[in-house]
Amino acid sequence: MSLQAKVPLRLVDELLGLALSKGGDFAEVYVEHSRGNSVALEEKKIRTAAYGVSLGVGIRVIAGTEVGYAYSDDLDPKALRETALVAASIARGGKNPPKAVSLQALKLPNRYPVERVPDAVAPRDKVDLLLRGDKAAHAVDPRITQVMGSFIDQTKDILIATSDGKLAEDRQVMCRMNFSAIVDDGKGDRRTGFHGGGGRVAFEHYKDFTPEDVAKEAARMAVAQLGAVAAPAGPQTVVLSPGWSGILLHEAVGHGLESDFIRKGTSLYAGKLGERVASDLVTVIDSGENPGRRGTINVDDEGEVATEKVLIENGILKGYMVDRLSAQIMGIASTGSGRRESYRHAPMPRMTNTFMAKGKHTHDEIVHSVDKGIYCAAFGGGQVDISNGNFVFEVREGYLIENGKLTAPVKNATLIGVGPDALKSVSMVGDDPQLDPGLGTCGKDGQSVPVGVGMPTVRIDNITVGGTRV
Repeated sequence: MSLQAKVPLRLVDELLGLALSKGGDFAEVYVEHSRGNSVALEEKKIRTAAYGVSLGVGIRVIAGTEVGYAYSDDLDPKALRETALVAASIARGGKNPPKAVSLQALKLPNRYPVERVPDAVAPRDKVDLLLRGDKAAHAVDPRITQVMGSFIDQTKDILIATSDGKLAEDRQVMCRMNFSAIVDDGKGDRRTGFHGGGGRVAFEHYKDFTPEDVAKEAARMAVAQLGAVAAPAGPQTVVLSPGWSGILLHEAVGHGLESDFIRKGTSLYAGKLGERVASDLVTVIDSGENPGRRGTINVDDEGEVATEKVLIENGILKGYMVDRLSAQIMGIASTGSGRRESYRHAPMPRMTNTFMAKGKHTHDEIVHSVDKGIYCAAFGGGQVDISNGNFVFEVREGYLIENGKLTAPVKNATLIGVGPDALKSVSMVGDDPQLDPGLGTCGKDGQSVPVGVGMPTVRIDNITVGGTRV
C-alpha cells in the first residue's frame, strides 16, 4: 500500500495549511513507513532475530529562526490536524497570512534501483549467510575462539510535502552484514578483527560480497594483530590506508562543515570561505549521488534532490553542507543535506558520502617514502570537538613502517590532532581512492543516519600518535 493511501494528498494539503495558520514562513509534512529485520549469530548459533515496523508523520514549521516540530504515530486525520496545530503554535510567526499550496511531484533520480526489497527476502536466507561466514572464519585459524555475525536490513518509504510546492516520494533500502572474530594464542594475547558492509543494495549484493570473504577478513585482522608491539608515542609520519580511513576525514573535518555549526559560529571553519584550510593536495567532496552507497539518497528529508558538493578544493574552503533552515537564515541555497533519523526527528544538515579525491602517487610509493612511521590499516572509534577541531581516533589495525616497509603490528595506538592542522600536513595523496564497504553510521544530537566515507592512501607528517613513550 502506498503512503498516499495511508495519508491522502488532500489531507497533506490541509495539514500544510494548518501548519502555516499561525504565521509560519514554511511548513513541511514528512510521512514514513519503515520495516526492519535483524538476525545475529554468536557461538555458532542464531541468538536473536527481530522484525520491527515504524509508521508516522512529522510536521515542521519555520517562522524566521523559530522552529516548531511535532509528530504522531496515529494517522487518524483528527490526530494529524492536532499535530499540525501544535507545530504551528511552537513556531508562531506573526502577520504572515496562510498561503495556498499547490504540490508538484518531483522527478527523482534512481540511485539505488532495487527490484526485490530486502524485507521480501526469507529470513532463512539471511541466517544462511551468517552460518556460512561463521564456518569460514573458524577455518582460518584454530586459535579463533569466537565469531559473531549480524545481518540487518531496512525498507523505508517516505513522502515529503512542503509549503513551497514540492512533493517527493522515495523508497530507501539498506542492507548491512558484519562479522567479528576473536583470536586467543593461549598465552594471554587476545585480539579482535572486524569487517562488514553493504549499502542501498539488493540481497543479491552478497553473491559477490560473500559472507565467507567478509568473515575471513575479520579473522585475518584478528590473527595479524597477535604479537603486536606497543605503538611508539609522539609526533610521527602516518600513512592511512584507502577506504575506511575516510572516517577520520568525516569526523575531523566533515562535521565542522555542516551549516548549523557554521551559522551558530561554533565551528572553527565559520567565516573561512575562500581561505586555505588544508594542503593543496587535498580536495574533499560530499556526495549523495554515488549509486548504491550507504550514504546515498535520491532526495533529502526536506524534499531537495541530493547533490554533490565540493567542500575543499586544492586546500581552499569552498562550501558547506546546507539544510533548509540554514539556507533561510544564511541567505544561501540548500545543498540537499537535510537529513533525519525518522519521523520523530526534525531534519538537520548531515553528511552523505564524504571522501577525499585522488592524487598522483601509488600506494607503494607512499609507503616506501616513509623511513619510520605508522601505517593505519583500519580504525575503530573516535571523537571530535567541533569548536576547535581536536580529534582522537583508535587505530584498530596498524603496523610499524621501517625503511619503507610494513613490519610489526602495533597495539593501543591512537591518532591525536586538530582537523585543519592534520589536513595541512598531508604530503602525499594516492591514486587509489576507495569508498568504505558500507559500514558508517553517524551520530549527531541524538540522531543516527547512514553515511559513507572514503579516501585514497594518504601520508600525513607530524601527527601525534598516542601509544607508549620509548
